[in-house]
Amino acid sequence: MREPYAGCSAERRATPRRYLMCPPAHFKVTYSINPWMDPAKPVDVPLAVAQWEDLRDRYRALGHTVEVLDPRPGLPDMVFAANGATVVDGRVLGARFAYPEREAEAAAHLEWFRAHGYPEVHEPVHVNEGEGDFAVTASYVLAGRGFRASPLSHGEAQEVFGRPVIGLDLVNPRFYHLDTALAVLDDNADEVMYYPAAFSAGSQDVLRRLFPDALIAEAPDAVAFGLNSVSDGRNVLIPQGAVGLFGPLRERGFVPVAMDLSELLKGGGSVKCCTLELR
Repeated sequence: MREPYAGCSAERRATPRRYLMCPPAHFKVTYSINPWMDPAKPVDVPLAVAQWEDLRDRYRALGHTVEVLDPRPGLPDMVFAANGATVVDGRVLGARFAYPEREAEAAAHLEWFRAHGYPEVHEPVHVNEGEGDFAVTASYVLAGRGFRASPLSHGEAQEVFGRPVIGLDLVNPRFYHLDTALAVLDDNADEVMYYPAAFSAGSQDVLRRLFPDALIAEAPDAVAFGLNSVSDGRNVLIPQGAVGLFGPLRERGFVPVAMDLSELLKGGGSVKCCTLELR
């Protein structure tokens, strides 16, 4: 049972954001590098594009800016733009992918940042998959490890961003990236939601200590990719299947915005995977 929220539920304020997204023009599932991917299941590309456009348009309707990274043939997972880099205070730490199928995405992202005038663009030495592995709060950079990222990437991120990096061990292969198991709800107040069973016992203890008032997700909502959400401090764009989180979010003053990205879920990604925040 989820405990009732005892904190403040005053009206939240959205903060204008800038996001980088990549259309799924070449999206398909021809290989399997996570438990969600099944090459035997056909992908409806026009539907995937329509769902992606709905997400893009929703951000813009909420007052946010969406920059577009051009998709490239032969890179079907490039739609999951969050994996290509992490940006904090204008500093860019690029990605180094764990699987060769996605290696070329890293260079495409770095080219975009250099072409758009980012003065500090760092090509990583160690494996990290961008905001799939890193989540930024007011006080910390939370860093997942266990299935994709190298633990050595955590020290690298700390040197680039100059913020404390907190390592968290992922133990369930269905939650192979941090952004499938934890979402930042308010990055000005260190407010998060997460699914405890995705983490090791020690990492659960760390999360309880750092975020005692976190919203705790239950298994059905986690499996529905409910933690793969994006919040602007008020509006939480969340996969529509994670219905068990809608009420608790409203109790805390957030506005859940249900999104249908069912086609992209066939590649193991949803709202957050498609959205790289340009901080």
